[in-house]
Amino acid sequence: MASRWRLKTSFFILFIVFFTGCDCKYGFITWVDNKAEISVSDYYADIPDLHVAKATYRNEINSTGWAYLELHTSEDSSDEKQAYAAGYLEGFLTRDLIWMHWQNMLKGYCYNKTDVCSLIEDFVDKNEAYISSMIQKNPKDPYWYQMKLYYIQLEGLAVGYNEATKNAYELLTIRDIIWINMLGDLDELAFALSMPKVSPDGMLFPEHCTGLVKLLPDLSNLYTSHVTWNSYQSMLRFHKMYVLKYRISSGSKRRIPGYKMSFTSYPGFVQSTDDFYVISSGLVAAETTIGNSNRTLFELVKPVGQILEYARSMVANRLARNGKEWVEIFRRHNSGTYNNQWYIVDFNKFTASGANVKGSIRPGLLWVIEQLPGYTESADLTEQLKRDTYFPSYNIPYFPTVFNMSGGNERVRTYGDWFGYNTNPRARIIKQKQANIHNIRDMYETMRYNDYKHDPLSRCEQCRPPYSACNAIAARNDLNPANGSYPFRTLGHRSHGATDAKITSAHLRNTHQFVAVSSPPHNISRGVPPFA
Repeated sequence: MASRWRLKTSFFILFIVFFTGCDCKYGFITWVDNKAEISVSDYYADIPDLHVAKATYRNEINSTGWAYLELHTSEDSSDEKQAYAAGYLEGFLTRDLIWMHWQNMLKGYCYNKTDVCSLIEDFVDKNEAYISSMIQKNPKDPYWYQMKLYYIQLEGLAVGYNEATKNAYELLTIRDIIWINMLGDLDELAFALSMPKVSPDGMLFPEHCTGLVKLLPDLSNLYTSHVTWNSYQSMLRFHKMYVLKYRISSGSKRRIPGYKMSFTSYPGFVQSTDDFYVISSGLVAAETTIGNSNRTLFELVKPVGQILEYARSMVANRLARNGKEWVEIFRRHNSGTYNNQWYIVDFNKFTASGANVKGSIRPGLLWVIEQLPGYTESADLTEQLKRDTYFPSYNIPYFPTVFNMSGGNERVRTYGDWFGYNTNPRARIIKQKQANIHNIRDMYETMRYNDYKHDPLSRCEQCRPPYSACNAIAARNDLNPANGSYPFRTLGHRSHGATDAKITSAHLRNTHQFVAVSSPPHNISRGVPPFA
C-alpha cells in the first residue's frame, strides 16, 4: 500500500460533529477578483467571517484508522461558487491521501487493458456530453441543477489537488478524479463494454458489504448499520461531513433537504461509495452490492440517456424528502452499473417509546430499491420490518424478479445454497444474531461478528479446512489458508474482508452522529487475530 500502516486493534469511536482541541488543519476559500483563493492555518480563529467555504481536516489513520473532514459552505455565495470552493478546499487539504489512494486503487488499472480503458474513456466522453446537454436544456430542473453542482465540485477537487501538488509526476486530471469517483461502477462498466468470454468472479460473487436495519420490539430504538467488505488496499478511510448550502434549483430560495450529511468515504471521493449516509432530511441511506451475472443485461448499458450510479445516489441524497422520493430520484437514468440493493430509513416516520411516550411507526419508514441494467424494483417494506423487527442486506436480491433476472437461480443450480436468499450463511447468521440485540453495544457486536471456526453456520463441507472466514457478518478472507481447498474463490484466501462497521440510531442521527470502527474484525479468544 502507498500508505503503510499496521492495525493492531480496533478503534471504537463516535463521530462528533465539531472538532475541539484537536491537531487539525483549517482551510478556507475566499473569492477575490473572480478567482478562488485558498488559505490554510493551524488556528480556527484565522477563518474570516466572509468566506465561500471553510473546512477542518485531520489525519488520524495511523491511530484511529480514520481521517476526518468537515466542510461548510456559505449561503451568501452562489451555488456554483459553493460547489467549486468545496471541491477545491477538499482537494487541497487532502492531497497526500488522494495520491496514496490513487496509487493503491487505480494506478495500474489499465495495465494490459488499454483496449478496455479506451472503451471506458469513449463511454465517459459521450456520457459527459449527454449530461452537459441535459443541464443546458433544463437549467431550472432541480435534478439537472444538482447534477451540475456535483460535477463542479469534482472539477474544484481536481484543481485544488493540483494546486497543492509540487511533483509534476503526481498531477491528476479532472478525468482522473472522475475515474476515482466511479470506482464502484468501473468493473461492471468495463465488463459491459468489453464483454469478455469468461465472466470474472466479481460478476458471480458480488460479496461487498453487510447491512442491517434493526427495530427493537418495544420501539425504544431503531438502528441502521453497514459493514464494508472490500479489498484491504482500500483501507485509507475518511469520515466526512458536508454542509453545503445549495438551493434546490436556479433562482429558488429553498435550500436542498439534504444540505448536511455525514458519511464514511475515501480520499478523492465526493460521495461515500460504501455507501452509508446520515442526512439532514431525516434519511439514512445505505446499500450492499447485488451485482449481475446475466450477461445479456449488460447490453443495455449505454452512454446516452443514463448516469452512473455514484452521481445518481448523491443527487437523490440531496433532493429527497422521504424514502419514496429517494427511490424515484435514484431510479432515473439508471445506468445498470454498480448494481446495488439500497435501503432507505426515514427516521421522521419513527417515534421512539419512552417514559411518557408511546412509540410509533408510520408508512414509508423503510424503502428498498434494487437495480439491474434496464430494470429497478422498489417497495415500502415498513410492514415487514414491523413484523420481523429487522431487515438484512447481504449481496443477494430481495425481490424475486431481480433475483431471477440477475442470474440468481442459475447460481443456486451451479453452486448451491450459498447463493439462496434464505439459505446463504450470512442470512442465517443475521437471523439468529439479530434476536439478541437490545442496545447499541449488541448491535456493534453483531455487525463485527466472525466466529468462523466454531459457528456451525460458517461451515463449508466442501472446503478444506471445513469452514470459511467469509461466512460471517464481517469477513476475514485473509485468514483462510492459502493452501486450502474451496469450491469457489470467494470462500478462499485473498486480500479481502470487512474493513469497518457503522451504526446510527434514532437518537444519534439527530445530530448526524454514528458509531464507527475502522479495521477488519478480531476476537483473539475465538481464534480471529487482529489484522496486520
